[in-house]
Amino acid sequence: MNPAEEYILKKEEPYKSILLQLQVVIEAVLPNSEMLYKWRIPFFYNRGIPICFLNQSKDYVDLAFWHFEHMDRYTEYFVGTNRKSIRSLRYKSVEDIDDEIIVYVLEKQLEINTNPFKLILKPKRK
Repeated sequence: MNPAEEYILKKEEPYKSILLQLQVVIEAVLPNSEMLYKWRIPFFYNRGIPICFLNQSKDYVDLAFWHFEHMDRYTEYFVGTNRKSIRSLRYKSVEDIDDEIIVYVLEKQLEINTNPFKLILKPKRK
């Protein structure tokens, strides 16, 4: 089992069910995606570009994205408190998950098709 899968399966309920449901939706929309374990959380990459990540924190699960400025729908569902470059959809139960919103955001991320780390990381000095 890879560490990203282990991260999900070791969580207590209801977080494990939320994470599993989100994983299923992400993999259905991005069948060629790869779930990697980066910075101690699951990241989903599509053709080498990070698309989103999952993080269980406090009493919720975040499904986080970059490129929020390109979103023109569902922006009222995003949480951006104390964040500069990412926004997230936040879930406290499986029932809170709206597949239509997730599908929209994932498809928008694929349209943008830009590695967010190249945009937010400062170039190394020579």
